Amino acid sequence: MTAGKEGRRSKLALRAGVRQNFDMTDSAKARAPILAAGGIVLREGSRPRIAIVRLRRDKSWVLPKGKLYPGEDALAAARREVVEETGYNVSVHEFLGLMSYPVDNKKIKIVQFWLMRAVGGRVREPMYEIKAVKWLSLRQAIEMLTRAHERAFLAHVGPIALKAVRFARTSARPRWYALVKPKNTSYARRSYG
Repeated sequence: MTAGKEGRRSKLALRAGVRQNFDMTDSAKARAPILAAGGIVLREGSRPRIAIVRLRRDKSWVLPKGKLYPGEDALAAARREVVEETGYNVSVHEFLGLMSYPVDNKKIKIVQFWLMRAVGGRVREPMYEIKAVKWLSLRQAIEMLTRAHERAFLAHVGPIALKAVRFARTSARPRWYALVKPKNTSYARRSYG
């Protein structure tokens, strides 16, 4: 071993035979969680609708999400995956939470979710792996999701997402709106003359 390499390694670690560097073939990689991101995507109308997608490979209905590329930021991955899976451009809003669940080979998948709003109409076809996209009420979306952990997650964060959208709608009104809008409707209906 050269003096330069020895200087970089702890002498205690050398004596104990402890490795300080691990390459990606070690068992640590096998146990590392799979990182993913996605969105609770709302399309506004008279009643907000939530996007769910149907996977082509196993015909399950899921929330739009996907794995992060190496070095990719979770928020950027969430936006990318939602556009790829739904075909809609989105605006990203607050972080809603994360869920984790076991996948093949005893790995854990950790998925971070953001509140998103569809902007305009469809801008592209969903990726090949997606057979269909549905826009449903919160209750319908929860019932249609195939996986129990996604149903539980949406049941928990769905009302928060809908409340955030309602609040954003009312706070988007101009400041003077509250001054002009009659506070007492009976007073507003009173006729003079």
